[in-house]
Amino acid sequence: MNPRQPQIAYVSTYIPKKCGLATYTHHLREAISHAKGARVPDPVITMCNPDEQSDYREPWMLPLVKQEPGDYSRVAELINQSSVDVVSLQHEFGIFGGEAGSSVLHFLDRLKKPVVTTFHTVFEHPVEPYSPIQREIAHRSDHLIVMNRRGIGYLHDNFEIPLDKISFIPHGTPVPNRADRLKVRKEARWENRKVLFTFGLLGRSKGIELILRAMASAVQAVPELLYVIAGQTHPEVRRHEGEAYRDELRGLIQELGLQHHVQWIDRYMPEEELVSFISACDLYVTPYPGMGQITSGTLAYAAGLGRPILSTPYIYALDLVQGREEMLLPYGNAEIWSAKLIELFTYPGMLADWERAISEIGRSMHWPHVGAQHLRLFHRMISQQRDKIADVV
Repeated sequence: MNPRQPQIAYVSTYIPKKCGLATYTHHLREAISHAKGARVPDPVITMCNPDEQSDYREPWMLPLVKQEPGDYSRVAELINQSSVDVVSLQHEFGIFGGEAGSSVLHFLDRLKKPVVTTFHTVFEHPVEPYSPIQREIAHRSDHLIVMNRRGIGYLHDNFEIPLDKISFIPHGTPVPNRADRLKVRKEARWENRKVLFTFGLLGRSKGIELILRAMASAVQAVPELLYVIAGQTHPEVRRHEGEAYRDELRGLIQELGLQHHVQWIDRYMPEEELVSFISACDLYVTPYPGMGQITSGTLAYAAGLGRPILSTPYIYALDLVQGREEMLLPYGNAEIWSAKLIELFTYPGMLADWERAISEIGRSMHWPHVGAQHLRLFHRMISQQRDKIADVV
């Protein structure tokens, strides 16, 4: 006899909001719903600003205005009185109100249902004022999920969280579509090009200039190379310096003579289109200078879609490619990056070998698998809650 499928309440930003967390939660909810075979939609507490409340009109959507302290307690009581079995709290700094997102503690203090919190950011070393709030969230949650194995140690060491209270579940990704890859390459006129691809909100933390300098030498040996840089300038960057960074990169492209080897896609790219472009590239690159990044949705997508990757060794990349560290190069040395690009695109079978290796890593990251993992964990949390109640009675 199959157990009754649980009702799950998600707390997160949510589509149509254009942010990675909103998109992630949408896919997670869809994947778990599919794993449940459920027809009744699970509710979503949609974190929003006052002017965004009208975006959430579905009966299963419950807007929570992040700047309203009273909303947190009110929504917690609504969940307590509902048929919800477990709460999936998606935590990222900035989506909750109060200093360092402290308002979410009001929600957790009032909530009587089991809570599984997914931390999308975990610091290796405590950072004020965020870490004290994260510690309280961790202790108030019944279980924690991280998308990077190293995050387990960080939570245990920094916050004294028992190891059996933390689970690693990888970042979910779409399932590859070979036919889509061929179609997009044809439409984008990439058929005779060796395509490197980078996606993300543009800013100086992306390390784009490193790839450009590496390309300057590499195109001499591999003239078909094309570097596609996709994504708008980060809103905060644009607010402080306009398009100065993009203009600097354009100047560097001119200086290095790469006009025919760089393609800009300077616009918002819907996720479906992004997935298609990642699927169509030959090599996904994340040359980030900062080593502390613990998750990267786009690098996860590249792995899940079976695309070879070349990256600096930031925390998420290190965790992702375990055993294939040749896919990681230090930041700053354009000569090393250039030599690796030439090797990848000229040495027979090397890129195909990387593709096989990353496809094997990515297989466990596909949304159907990730959704089923979450569902098994939620069943376990509900069972533990029932056992606690039975013990008290």
